[in-house]
Amino acid sequence: MKPHLVPAFITAMAFAGAASAQTMATVSTDLNVRSGPGVQHGVIGAIGAGDEVSVLGCIDSANWCQVNGDGLDGWAYGDYLTVKAGDEVVSLYPNRETVGVTIIEAPVEDPTTGQDAALGGLGGAAMGALIGGPVGAVAGLAIGGATGAAAAEEPTTEVTTYVTTNAVDPIYLDGEVVLGAGIPENVTIYEIPDQPGYRYAQINGQTVLVNPDDRQITYIFR
Repeated sequence: MKPHLVPAFITAMAFAGAASAQTMATVSTDLNVRSGPGVQHGVIGAIGAGDEVSVLGCIDSANWCQVNGDGLDGWAYGDYLTVKAGDEVVSLYPNRETVGVTIIEAPVEDPTTGQDAALGGLGGAAMGALIGGPVGAVAGLAIGGATGAAAAEEPTTEVTTYVTTNAVDPIYLDGEVVLGAGIPENVTIYEIPDQPGYRYAQINGQTVLVNPDDRQITYIFR
């Protein structure tokens, strides 16, 4: 190797090491992986509660992190990724600086296909937000404590057939569709004939069952 090439080689190796820096995180609930950082992007799969993923980095100005796990490469909502901080388990995104997660730039998007362009229903800045799911259940837990949401109960064939054959107006909300997330009062949830214990809606590209009493998501059709 020629001497004048050594500094460039060392620089390249250092850059490669920095670029590959990752943070390992655990998924606190069954979590969508999307093709881009936002609810306007399609769901390409889901990672199960308790599974571990590699976090390549998070966008500083938006609650989305680029992840790799269970054979999926995409973007996940950072509140539902948990990491160890001292003797506690905490949500990754609110603690990204403490944890030292890599900060990355959001990919450049066509402005005509961004979130505002994709949103229907409530529309624009007034669209509202899903009320956080099982974030509080994991934040502050001691290491070794139980994490993750309970498994959803499978709906009956009658319920599944009805909601999958009777489409309703889609609504887009800030936040991710997860079990236990609450739907704001100003979003319509629809009745299912002869099923008083269920309502349903299409939120962020996914059909969900909703408990009519507390308006929490109880099942997600994937």
